[in-house]
Amino acid sequence: MPDTSAAPSGILLVDKPGGITSHDVVARARRALNTRKIGHAGTLDPMATGLLILGVGPATRLLTYIVGLDKTYEATIRLGVSTDSDDADGVETARADADALVAITPERIAAGVADLTGAISQVPSTVSAIKVGGRRAYDLARAGEEVQLKARDVTVNRFEVLAVRPVDGAIDLDVVVDCSSGTYIRALARDLGAELGVGGHLTALRRTRIGAFDVADAVTEITPHAVGQLRSAADVAAAVLGALPVTADEARDLRHGKRLVGAAARLDGALTPTPAAIDPDGRLVGIVERRGGDLKSAMNMAEDAS
Repeated sequence: MPDTSAAPSGILLVDKPGGITSHDVVARARRALNTRKIGHAGTLDPMATGLLILGVGPATRLLTYIVGLDKTYEATIRLGVSTDSDDADGVETARADADALVAITPERIAAGVADLTGAISQVPSTVSAIKVGGRRAYDLARAGEEVQLKARDVTVNRFEVLAVRPVDGAIDLDVVVDCSSGTYIRALARDLGAELGVGGHLTALRRTRIGAFDVADAVTEITPHAVGQLRSAADVAAAVLGALPVTADEARDLRHGKRLVGAAARLDGALTPTPAAIDPDGRLVGIVERRGGDLKSAMNMAEDAS
């Protein structure tokens, strides 16, 4: 655990409640931990709940290595109703008639889900946080401006229907999705509804996993005591990138910007091409990468914040 007598530094897993933004969570953490330097790895919409990973103090530098990890979501998709935001926070724009809903069989649902599994091209929702000309797409959409986002390639490793429930004038699907970073579950709901010809939107969303981090291990309230739940930068970097033990002399050289000459072969068989250099005291020196036959720091951590 990090030294709680010093300025806080580490990674905090938070189970975000519904009805607040990811920025709201960051603001609460700043007040509770009495530090301004806090960021998060991957926005959750106000409607969504679940795992939000915060970086505190110098450990915020690790967020760039966390944000691209695969994720797992549990969600409810409502078939038969479309909204302008592709989720329940939006305004209803279309509703399917009863005959169209009756024609939605389990076989058709399974086929539609299969078409949205694997490597797919997906157009994000117009109310996403993607920047267009320096402004968030959701800000443009809410200002009444036309938003046209480009399709992006994503990977849906699992799109499983857990339950099918008829509701008043619609059909609800409880699903679980394992996907690459950048996948929009709202867009999956929209696209599944479109493929079935009845429209669709998301009514519930919960992120349960980011990489090796699980929401079951997250705090539900951020109080000053949460500093004791901070995970050290060294432990998190090793879990995400793999650990490369270095000697005290090598740690000193890396911190001073020197290369470890002829050490590139030590990356053979490493978990990633950019593992975490860990000194003999278990502190994170930084993230290293191959430069020819040498190893060089791609990112260094301050010695007292590792």
